Amino acid sequence: MSPHARDRRRDEKRQSALAQHKTDSRRNRQVLAIALILVLVVGGIVGLSYALKKDSTTPVTALVAGCVSQPAVPTDKRSGTLPDKKTAAGKTFIATVATNCGVITMELNGTKAPQTVASFLGLAKSGYWADSPCHRLTTGAPLFVLQCGDPTGSGNGTPGYGFGVENAPPNFIYPAGTLAMARTQDPNSNGGQFFIVYKQSTISDPTGYSIFGKITSGLDIVNKIAAAGATQPDVNQNTAPLQPISILAVNVTQKKA
Repeated sequence: MSPHARDRRRDEKRQSALAQHKTDSRRNRQVLAIALILVLVVGGIVGLSYALKKDSTTPVTALVAGCVSQPAVPTDKRSGTLPDKKTAAGKTFIATVATNCGVITMELNGTKAPQTVASFLGLAKSGYWADSPCHRLTTGAPLFVLQCGDPTGSGNGTPGYGFGVENAPPNFIYPAGTLAMARTQDPNSNGGQFFIVYKQSTISDPTGYSIFGKITSGLDIVNKIAAAGATQPDVNQNTAPLQPISILAVNVTQKKA
């Protein structure tokens, strides 16, 4: 066998070994992931069975499918600075919102609501919403929304700034899948709180509420949360969802043309 042939055979064996190693590593990762999922599922079943046996007279509320325990409400004080609307003007962004009940994806319209989207980008980048609970769920006509964006979970939290209304619908109708800003009676109190419309709603406020995007996937998660119902109003008049849902992290990227 010539030296060139031996070298070529050695190279082929080395490439074959590397390819096999990559295949084995990928398979091992998949097996580990499946094992972890099975552990979580079995653990949840065992935990539920234990709770039922421990006290059969106490009703056990099952989590909405796909939900896990929410994190503790943040205790640190968070704030931000209102960004220049030019950072979002004329652009479209995709926001991936990870929650304890799954991932919700949003498309943000910087053309119709540049100041609102610029604010959203800044708060997302700073981690303002990390571990923040969605504190309000409305389940009766004419309003069907899940409200999020307050790290304190009280409904009173703000990033320390406010801005005016953009892109409010003239007919007061907010279709299912709409992403809009929440505010007080002051039209310039838009800040960090927003709401997701899971069923067409009518809000007759003449000033309206800023529509700055839409849900592109994950609306089924919100519908499941809504179907589980809401709590009685708390001291802040919030009707929290019975199935707790919190924002874990938000990642935003610009949508390419």
